[in-house]
Amino acid sequence: MRKPAAAKAVKTTKASAKPPEPAMDVAVGRRIRDLRRVRQFSLETVAARTELSIGFLSQIERGLSSPSLRVLATLANVLGVGIAALFGASPSADGASDQVVTRGLQRPELKLWRTGVSKQLLSPASADNKLNLFLVHLEPGGSTGEELYTHDGEEAGLVLDGEMLLTVDSETWSLKTGDSFRFASRRPHRFSNPAEDAKAVVLWVNCVTGAG
Repeated sequence: MRKPAAAKAVKTTKASAKPPEPAMDVAVGRRIRDLRRVRQFSLETVAARTELSIGFLSQIERGLSSPSLRVLATLANVLGVGIAALFGASPSADGASDQVVTRGLQRPELKLWRTGVSKQLLSPASADNKLNLFLVHLEPGGSTGEELYTHDGEEAGLVLDGEMLLTVDSETWSLKTGDSFRFASRRPHRFSNPAEDAKAVVLWVNCVTGAG
């Protein structure tokens, strides 16, 4: 009598534990594919310029793989846009937008759920925007990865809450609430939240000087 009840309980637990996050991977992949097609780039062209495999790019576009922030920054760089172009609706051919205000409840979000990093876009979304403002949330242990990465432009930010480790070139800084930073994005960099039980929140600005 007890064994069937136990088996039923285990089955129910597995069903309720299914994570919803992969839907984000599908949405991001679709935006990357749309940007690539607007620019009339083949998968082979993007693969050659990013040094990523065609198979991996195809998986990203189909939402079968969750890319890291480093990979997304590399793809956005090759596609000639800022990473903000991966937020919101599919881009138009000219990327034009007349939007001025973004309401608090309407912020597009890019959630890199495998790495514990999420970015809310505070400025209006447009594929041709050079200056973009983000609210970055780093879960405990969240990180862009061990590998340093680069892309066009400049970036700056202010730690609003928690602690962030920022590495630029060969130097690493521990930034806490109230600390700020600025550096050229072409300098190899990475960042992470070293805390085991506290989230970090950073106001982040990206200026994509090389896009367009």
